[in-house]
Amino acid sequence: MSDPCAMDLAAVRNRQKRLLALMQQKQLDLVILTQHAHIQYFVGPRFGWAFAPVAAITADGHVTLIRPELVQTEAAADDIRPFEAQSYFSTLRNDQRQKSTAVLFEALGSRSQAKRIGVEGSTACSEITQRLSGELVDIEPDIYFMRRRKDPDEIARLRKAIAGTRAMHERARQIVEPGVNELHVFNELQAAAVREYGEMLTGTGNDYACGERGGPPRDRRIEAGELYILDLGPAYRGYFADNTRVIAVGGQPTDAQLEAWQHILPVFQMVEEQVKPAKSCVELFKQVHAHLNTKRWEFEHHLGHGIGLFPHEAPHLSPAWDDTFQEGEVFAVEPGLYGDDLRAGIRLENNYLVTATGVELLTPFPLEL
Repeated sequence: MSDPCAMDLAAVRNRQKRLLALMQQKQLDLVILTQHAHIQYFVGPRFGWAFAPVAAITADGHVTLIRPELVQTEAAADDIRPFEAQSYFSTLRNDQRQKSTAVLFEALGSRSQAKRIGVEGSTACSEITQRLSGELVDIEPDIYFMRRRKDPDEIARLRKAIAGTRAMHERARQIVEPGVNELHVFNELQAAAVREYGEMLTGTGNDYACGERGGPPRDRRIEAGELYILDLGPAYRGYFADNTRVIAVGGQPTDAQLEAWQHILPVFQMVEEQVKPAKSCVELFKQVHAHLNTKRWEFEHHLGHGIGLFPHEAPHLSPAWDDTFQEGEVFAVEPGLYGDDLRAGIRLENNYLVTATGVELLTPFPLEL
């Protein structure tokens, strides 16, 4: 049986073509990538955080990948070379960047003397940059912009990541009751996602503290009357889900809790009726803010954000960014209301795919308390 979420080398090559178009536009002779997410995006394989791979693409489309020596993997690359990531008896080296850089420059040869070189501005390390004589150009913002519109292989992995949260929310409704320990809930929900994926998670989060707006799980038994905000963000093969449901511990929400819950629900109808390509994220935020703040409780955070290889990426549903929705984006909407009488608040979160004419709801899970 084929794996619908397997690495799609054709899709990766298409992303390389978009990068080459950017290189032509910016007159770049070479791009060097060190961020794991960008190596995965443009070359294919996902490497663990403890390794220091590096990739490069030249203006003529030649792709070089320098990978840990013991990690055999498919890749959309023309030259794949290993570097020594481990010493004797499988001990991880602390000088991996030095090792992978040496192999990279050996592979590039004279091409490393390019006149204009694209790098990731926030992570371009001196180990690499001090060996380059050309002009360095920060293309990290351009890559982030490119990543906004998800390709079909990315959407497949995001759907699988979200399926993990469905299993987690279902398990939560089975086990959350007065007296259960937050750490037990956390462990059970992680296990539910692993069963859904059939493999290890590649990231996890977010909020597992009961009776709080958020936070990690504690060695604490939950109490009747509290609201349990479960903001779940597991990652599947590098792609993050992020959606939230709330459970009234003991099954008897108060009148105030029900009122706040009912006040939040229309936000999703607003999103589903209004969001389409070119819709202003700031405008949507202001509309939701105006609606939610007609009650006595507080809504004081962003309305949402994109999800993908990072748990928070564009589009940003916040007045701090002037974003507009684009077809192909996957984003989370998380309206919330908070107050002491809610013990401590309600935040509900759905995930959506922006289509040519509107949005597709990716999280059709129960919203009830």
